[in-house]
Amino acid sequence: MSFAEAATQRLETIGFRSTAPRRAVLSAIQDAPGPFTIEDLLAELPSVGRATVFRTIKLLQELELVCRVPLEDGTARYQLSEGGHHHHLVCRTCGAVAEFSDLEIDTRIQEQASTHGFALQGHSLELYGRCRDCRRR
Repeated sequence: MSFAEAATQRLETIGFRSTAPRRAVLSAIQDAPGPFTIEDLLAELPSVGRATVFRTIKLLQELELVCRVPLEDGTARYQLSEGGHHHHLVCRTCGAVAEFSDLEIDTRIQEQASTHGFALQGHSLELYGRCRDCRRR
């Protein structure tokens, strides 16, 4: 089953209608060659309203089907998610994003929050550098 089909099914299961604009957004995400921005989707889908694109991305994030990748310059890209809590390795040269999970890092973050009396409600961790392919060039 494709991403667009699976996402449509999941959205319908929780009570969201499968509208043509929403299906168009899902197809554009599925066809994206890599991490994408909201602006990329809007350019690809001129007949779909800005609000529809934003709402669809928000829903997909809540369902952990798409994840938001904050970049160093304050902008964000999105990509299909492998699901569950994870962190990102972001290539500064080509923009590639890889997901990784590490229970030890998450445990240390929770320990630091507890040490400081902080009630942690979530966190994100992005590591920036150069990917293997870019280092080889």
